[in-house]
Amino acid sequence: MSGVQDSLDIKFRLLDGSDIGPKSFPAAASVATLKESILSQWPKDKDNAPKSVKDVKIISAGKILENNRTVGECRSPLCDVPGGVTTMHVVVSQPPQGKEKKVMDDPKINKCLCVIL
Repeated sequence: MSGVQDSLDIKFRLLDGSDIGPKSFPAAASVATLKESILSQWPKDKDNAPKSVKDVKIISAGKILENNRTVGECRSPLCDVPGGVTTMHVVVSQPPQGKEKKVMDDPKINKCLCVIL
């Protein structure tokens, strides 16, 4: 396929089914650049907004994209339709909650211990 596009139109599907985009990105743009774009365009009315690029994972064609890869390297041959829009899924990882730690440190919880002699 010698007609490789220099840019790719991408829309990002959020967990609740809403979309960000579509927006055109050059094939040389990094996945980290895509994540920065997602952060800047994140809907203000959403509660689960990512705090940094590290909190965002982008999934395309069933694979989690690495920050150092380019859009051109991550392009799926199945999704490479001229004039089409590629949909990538966005997952936000939330920081661990403090509640789990409190449960583990609670002295009222019975703890078992087994000793094999």
